[in-house]
Amino acid sequence: MIGRERLGPLLPPPPAEPRAGALLVAHPGLLDPNFRATVVLLLNASDEGALGLVLNRPLVSDVVDVLPAWHDHVTEPPHLFQGGPVGLDSAIGLARLPGDDGEPPGLKRLVGSIAVVDLDAPPEIVAPAAAGLRVYAGHAGWGPGQLESELAEGAWFVVEGEPGDGFRGDTETLWRDVLLRQTTTVALAATYRSDPEVN
Repeated sequence: MIGRERLGPLLPPPPAEPRAGALLVAHPGLLDPNFRATVVLLLNASDEGALGLVLNRPLVSDVVDVLPAWHDHVTEPPHLFQGGPVGLDSAIGLARLPGDDGEPPGLKRLVGSIAVVDLDAPPEIVAPAAAGLRVYAGHAGWGPGQLESELAEGAWFVVEGEPGDGFRGDTETLWRDVLLRQTTTVALAATYRSDPEVN
């Protein structure tokens, strides 16, 4: 269970099923520092739990500091990104493929044009097939029933992702931008302030 302060006075998110390729967008009242104002790409979700990558937490370290062979192949900026608070000593590569068919060597298609990268494969073989590539340290993980419980509490919005979400040069406004492109009342969350006096 995520240790969080009480969620603020915003309409609860509409119910939705977590699934691979969907985005979890943090409710504005989710104040846990690990997940405040985050956008998480779900890599998988099942009865056994869920795993995802936080897309909007660049780190100070560059890819060259930990995976120098991949440095020249990642999407700008060449920072590592913190994929979540779990397994920070491991890395996961995420790629955007130019088409929706097939799996080039070293790439495992997740959904649509999004693929997971085998970082042990030679980058000069993998990178030419990718239209975007990013490396994440750590990931976000939920045990059986944990994410469903957080969704029931209203901690997350589940929304459709767009292929470029994980590869933007500027990730600072990703949370707000993803909310604003929604066509439901979820978009209102982008204007929410954690201080109820100003809502």
